[in-house]
Amino acid sequence: MEKNTDPKQKDEDKVLDITLRPRSLSEYQGQEQIKQNLQILIDAARQRREPIEHILLCGAAGLGKTTLSHVIAREMGVGVRVTSGPAVERSGDLASILTNLGEGEILFIDECHRLNKTIEEVLYPAMEDFKIDIIIGKGPSARTLELELPKFTLIAATTRIGLLSSPLRSRFGVTFRLDFYQDREIERIIKRSAKILSVPIDSAAITFLARCARRTPRVANRLLKRARDLAQVKN
Repeated sequence: MEKNTDPKQKDEDKVLDITLRPRSLSEYQGQEQIKQNLQILIDAARQRREPIEHILLCGAAGLGKTTLSHVIAREMGVGVRVTSGPAVERSGDLASILTNLGEGEILFIDECHRLNKTIEEVLYPAMEDFKIDIIIGKGPSARTLELELPKFTLIAATTRIGLLSSPLRSRFGVTFRLDFYQDREIERIIKRSAKILSVPIDSAAITFLARCARRTPRVANRLLKRARDLAQVKN
């Protein structure tokens, strides 16, 4: 099967995906109970002028975990740094990321179930006490240096929560499980995305695409973009 290896096309798709992301909780469709709970957490953190608690998001791929992390950052008025479990291979990689965070910023780690044990052990004091220990040198002359970190929020996402260790899971203040969407919610997502993309679409087409989207926003937006391409070519 032929794969798309055109970097320009991939970049265009990535830009479109970012463009279609909701920017606030009010724009975010579905997951109503999660949004209500998040709004309380955000309002409380704002009133206390503190970072929001560490959050664990779990659920199938394409349900909006990454999008939700960016929405939380916008609602809190802070920046977000993005990485993934496989990308953080050494404790030094994580230390570099953590020490470069700004006060109150969010670190989003996707596929957190793929973090190795060494990385997890660095995360524990970072999440609890906002400190990390750095080992300088080797052998008998090695020494440990404790570094203080800015207060930050870790938002981690996983599709396989059962693979997370108990010590790591216990350090999150809240855990949210994202569910598959109802057809009417997918229809609202398609309608919003079509408006952003300036794609004229009737209600019958919206309903058809929603039924084909497997109750998943990512699939719905992908189908909409392919339908737009087809309509453009066939005129």
